[in-house]
Amino acid sequence: MATPFARHAPALLGALLLASLSGLPLSAAASSSALPQQSIQSHKPDPEALLIEVYKDLGSNRLQQAQAKADALVAAYPNFRLGHLVRGDLLLMHARPVRNFGAIPDGHTDKLKDLRAEAMVRLKSLQERPDPAMIPRPVLQMAEDQKNVLVVDTTRSRLYVYENQGGQLKFMTDYYVSQGRYGVNKAKEGDQRTPLGVYYVNARIPGPKLPDFYGTGALPINYPNEWDKRNGRSGSGIWLHGTPSDNFSRPPLSSDGCVVLANPDLQSLYATAEVGKTVVVISDNVQFIKRAEWDQERNSAGKLLDRWQQDMESPDADKLLTNYSASFRSSLGESLSTWYQRQQKSLNGARLSNVKLRDVSLFRYPGREDMIVSTFVQEASIGKAKNTVRKRQYWVKEGSQWKIIYEGNA
Repeated sequence: MATPFARHAPALLGALLLASLSGLPLSAAASSSALPQQSIQSHKPDPEALLIEVYKDLGSNRLQQAQAKADALVAAYPNFRLGHLVRGDLLLMHARPVRNFGAIPDGHTDKLKDLRAEAMVRLKSLQERPDPAMIPRPVLQMAEDQKNVLVVDTTRSRLYVYENQGGQLKFMTDYYVSQGRYGVNKAKEGDQRTPLGVYYVNARIPGPKLPDFYGTGALPINYPNEWDKRNGRSGSGIWLHGTPSDNFSRPPLSSDGCVVLANPDLQSLYATAEVGKTVVVISDNVQFIKRAEWDQERNSAGKLLDRWQQDMESPDADKLLTNYSASFRSSLGESLSTWYQRQQKSLNGARLSNVKLRDVSLFRYPGREDMIVSTFVQEASIGKAKNTVRKRQYWVKEGSQWKIIYEGNA
């Protein structure tokens, strides 16, 4: 005789999966290639791996195994609310049919909606996990002293970690993240949006110095950056940070603009992040390209700097200025001619020679196919003296030519 658990299986499989995944093929979502890497906390199971295994067992009608894994999930992560919701549905099947995801009697509608959104984003992003052999298009070149880069895709609610291995990018892992309550394209203080752009970690704040709301630590970034300021964007306090101790994760759209991770994931990033070096690229749709295409785009971007470097040594000022846009503005709002005259005045008639660039990084700016931001250390001779300065440039494509629209110390 079939148990109530087994009798209600068709209702769960037909309604729970379809309602929560909105047509997402379970077999694809639960394939072994889609499973995330094991958490660095090796003594605890990866929560997403367990969650996806629960759905995999449901799809194969292995309900007892699904229950066991759901039990293990909430035992390992008692503050993982989505895990409790899934487990609750499984337990509820013992008594009656479950016709939708989160079938809690008298459940809070908004909270259930948030948990459903989290489940959908997690499973969908795992299904669409990029091939590790592909490269995120915004990352053209990393400096030798940059250990890794953090690439946030807000559409997928995902943060991808790539390691710099001798100038080559290697995919390491990825994490679920939450973002601004009203999405992206931050423009002003208090709009509860997450900015899009290329940013640098500019501080490390340990958990004990923070309220519990921020979890086990925080990595502030330099929003607004030079381009944000140029475009009149305001606000501050955009961080990568953890979650309160009573909540393992937050809904996809729930922060005041920060990028929020589960505390174990934040700790992993915190351990390797370097102030002034670790780059955080925030995009609303990260493209991943083949290595051959990446090499070609990186080489093309590098040639822009090579040409500019050579023209820096030229006594012909007109030749150097052909690298700059007529729309150029300095950090002080100066036009190109005013800025250039000030630069020349500071040299007291001397000329730059033996210009060398090192620690060069190049990033394609998110949302702008026609913009590249470069950061580097410039070493040059000024008469008999040596000068070393760290610079940042923003290049834009005007017609078929690339021009510098901003340049300043970094």
